[in-house]
Amino acid sequence: MNNTRFSTSDQQLLEDIMMLRRDVRGNRFVNRELSDCDVDKILNAASMAPSVGFSQPWEFVVIREPSIKRAIADNFEQENADASALFSDEKREKYAQLKLEGILETPVNIAVFYTPSKQPVLGQTSMLDMGEYSVVCAVQNMWLMARAMNIGIGWVSILDAEKVKKTLNAPQHNKLVAYLCVGHVDEFLTKPELETLDWKQRKPINSLVFRDSY
Repeated sequence: MNNTRFSTSDQQLLEDIMMLRRDVRGNRFVNRELSDCDVDKILNAASMAPSVGFSQPWEFVVIREPSIKRAIADNFEQENADASALFSDEKREKYAQLKLEGILETPVNIAVFYTPSKQPVLGQTSMLDMGEYSVVCAVQNMWLMARAMNIGIGWVSILDAEKVKKTLNAPQHNKLVAYLCVGHVDEFLTKPELETLDWKQRKPINSLVFRDSY
């Protein structure tokens, strides 16, 4: 039986990686190739994520083809224009200055899908969303491993998911959970960019934790 124990320095290293993980914007990526070996390491980290009933309900599409990335970027630009109109004038001005994705700037995009089981899944019979939450755990593993490798990941959520599925020929029953831009960066910011730009501030943990009940 493996009874590995971790030291306080190991704990600190993990905390540092989590604290310094960033959602990398398109203007931070540099023109540098990403090896298949690096991509495989990030995907392997995803496969080690916890999943409800050990279902491992994830599939990944690794995208390097420029024409496919261009189609996804067009999808983003349309959705982004629509999203901008939802904010107040002050927020809209800030929004317009943000480079929210790096679809074309990164050598690799990864689409992460949830693949529902045709059979009952242990632990998912009451809370049906647990499968999708498992996929999010896989994405977090990818993000942390990439940061440990000094590689940036940006999560693009301003997309029409059904159009992405069509572009990638995804099975109809699959659900897009994340579209990730992956590549080397010029720097990792000290703080999240949206915090630096006063878009939002980090919530203090003591305002979020309740004991026994709300």
